[in-house]
Amino acid sequence: MAGRYAPIGEYGVIGDLHTVALVGMDGSIDFLCLPHFDSPSVFAALVDAERGGRFQIAPVLEGATRKQLYLPDTNVLLTRFLADDGVAEVSDFMPVEDAGQAHNLVRRAKTVRGEVRFQMRCEPRFDYARTTHTAERRSDTEMLFRGRSGNGELILRLRSSVPMRLDNGAAVADFTLAADTSAWFVLEVVLAHEPSPSAQPDYPSESFKQTVNFWRRWVAHNTYRGRWREMVNRSALTLKLLTSRQHGSIVAAPTFGLPETIGGGRNWDYRYAWIRDSSFTLYGLMRLGYTQEAGAFMRWITARCRELEPDGSLQIMYGLDGRHSLPEEILPHLEGYLGSGPVRVGNAAFANLQLDIYGELLDSVYLYDKYGSPIGYDTWTDIARLTDWVCANWRRPDESIWEVRGGRQEFLYSRVMCWVAIDRAIRLATKRSFPAPLARWHEVRDTIYQDVFTRFWDPTRQAFMQHVGATTLDAAALLMPLVRFVSPTDPRWISTLRAIERDLVSDSLVYRYRLTDHFSDGLTGQEGTFSMCSFWYVECLSRMGDLQQARFFFEKMLGYANHLGLYGEEMGPQAQHLGNFPQAFTHLALISAAYDLDRRLSAAGHPD
Repeated sequence: MAGRYAPIGEYGVIGDLHTVALVGMDGSIDFLCLPHFDSPSVFAALVDAERGGRFQIAPVLEGATRKQLYLPDTNVLLTRFLADDGVAEVSDFMPVEDAGQAHNLVRRAKTVRGEVRFQMRCEPRFDYARTTHTAERRSDTEMLFRGRSGNGELILRLRSSVPMRLDNGAAVADFTLAADTSAWFVLEVVLAHEPSPSAQPDYPSESFKQTVNFWRRWVAHNTYRGRWREMVNRSALTLKLLTSRQHGSIVAAPTFGLPETIGGGRNWDYRYAWIRDSSFTLYGLMRLGYTQEAGAFMRWITARCRELEPDGSLQIMYGLDGRHSLPEEILPHLEGYLGSGPVRVGNAAFANLQLDIYGELLDSVYLYDKYGSPIGYDTWTDIARLTDWVCANWRRPDESIWEVRGGRQEFLYSRVMCWVAIDRAIRLATKRSFPAPLARWHEVRDTIYQDVFTRFWDPTRQAFMQHVGATTLDAAALLMPLVRFVSPTDPRWISTLRAIERDLVSDSLVYRYRLTDHFSDGLTGQEGTFSMCSFWYVECLSRMGDLQQARFFFEKMLGYANHLGLYGEEMGPQAQHLGNFPQAFTHLALISAAYDLDRRLSAAGHPD
């Protein structure tokens, strides 16, 4: 089975700010949902090599070495094949609206040296490969695919510059290119009453230029000028790819069903907007000077605050368009990546209680008000209502940041973030002179503070525990000094950090928690290390002044990125990327750690 699935880390991503495609080093697009991130898949060979569907363009070059790279400062991907008989290249990109109509995938095959034969196979599988489709040959160079997608119909058009034929519902082509010649293919979503952009003879070349220019203009707005700029820029470009241009929301990751453990059942759908992930991402983009994206997300979150539950609470996550219900279902006909079933779409965690989201949200609103644009009266009214809800509910057990399914607990991280929520609301009200019950908010905030230092502190282990009554540690505690709950040099924090290092840190890699007799998350299978926790650890070391160790671990973590600078959610036993890919939270944590560490190194007079 291993030969049928490429490692998750061997994929690059392209996108149009509406959806993302994963492109393998064999020239195969093995994952794409159209027309939106959370639409049903059209290509999903990544979660079922036989049934999922793929779109592959590859040269016939025996023993070819494969390389993949982005054109600098863009999300235009090149896959190269180097062999004694020739050198070939496949270019992939998705134009954004600025470069013409979105929802198009443009692929170009080119021979750089020699004379190379190519094979193309476009084999869509509509509606998560649950339904059949019709394929129509309109001409030698135009094919139409029609199929069901969710509750509607999806029509795809494939145009090419070389002859194609139909083979059992797939479009195929076999062609040979001499040196310095190329062939192109455009897969586009057919929109009613809209012209077909690929009908223009110069569309591939013009959209290529405009797409490259779009991304380079966007990167030019980045205000970061510090160390590791190339990795920071790649993380920023990745976060931008995961942002919905239509709605302003941000997906946690563009994929579903990729396992956290090979053969295990921890296979979730991350194509939705978590309040937590989105809030941290807003913080990261603002640090780099991307106030336009921050403003678009604030408009999205403000709309969610107008749709509070009757008791004044928020959901932990929403659809990109703001819809509330995200029912989870299993796709039993898909075998899963390397047989890791079940494959799920939708996410039942939308109904979880995770009290930490209020802290992350209020922190991002506070920072946006400070560095972006001052919030208005209606937004403040919603914020005050949310804060009152936190004041009334902060003692409740919940599922917390890791969305455990082993029962609710009074988790340390949720308690700390409830303090953050009320603290930032107090700061906002004070700074902007907003009306607020400040005496009550101060009292609750200080009560939470005392609660953390008494009920979560284990005097024997000299550390803050994962939850009340626990003897286990949690890497989410690494955020305590980052959100300014505790000083990074407080003796209690330093002893907690040392305990985390003993229990959860392996070299520069960090586990989020350990599954033991004393703690179960209610799920089967083991876990790898969480890459975002590793970057939190680096930032903790940086803030406490251990700059050389922080830099050492940070630069080691950069070495765990894939060949393009991308990270998944976890690292497995062989340091392979696992989980949905790429993950926004990991790239945000990288940006935050780089920003803090670079600033402190420069202030301390360290050379580049």
